[in-house]
Amino acid sequence: MKPPVLTVDDARDPAAEQVIADGLRRYNREQCGISDGRALNVVAREPETNAPLGGITGHTSLGVLFIDLFFLPEELRRGGVGSRLLQLAEDEGRRRGCATSFLYTISFQAPGFYERHGYRHSMQSAGHQPHLPDEGARVTR
Repeated sequence: MKPPVLTVDDARDPAAEQVIADGLRRYNREQCGISDGRALNVVAREPETNAPLGGITGHTSLGVLFIDLFFLPEELRRGGVGSRLLQLAEDEGRRRGCATSFLYTISFQAPGFYERHGYRHSMQSAGHQPHLPDEGARVTR
């Protein structure tokens, strides 16, 4: 067999993502008998048009809720919408058998919000990035 060609791209590749996800699910099932990965979206929508305004994207797998992206526009912040979205994501994670959750945040991306909701730092990045105001952190609950 010839060695594979390795590529780096900045565009989504649904076919590659499917091969990778299917392969990982198969590997996980072979190793531990579990193949439970599922996407999770919790979305704040405009009430009249149902257009998405912001929310959470993530997934659950092997007992962990992974929060991949979390965004709310400024006008929806500090009014309880973010707390409700996070609660809905965590509730769904528990329904799916998750015992913990995980996310990555940067110092200007509301780490205090996560701490108020019971999250704690599990890892601090090793070095300062000059284009960011502070280091990032992995946060778990």
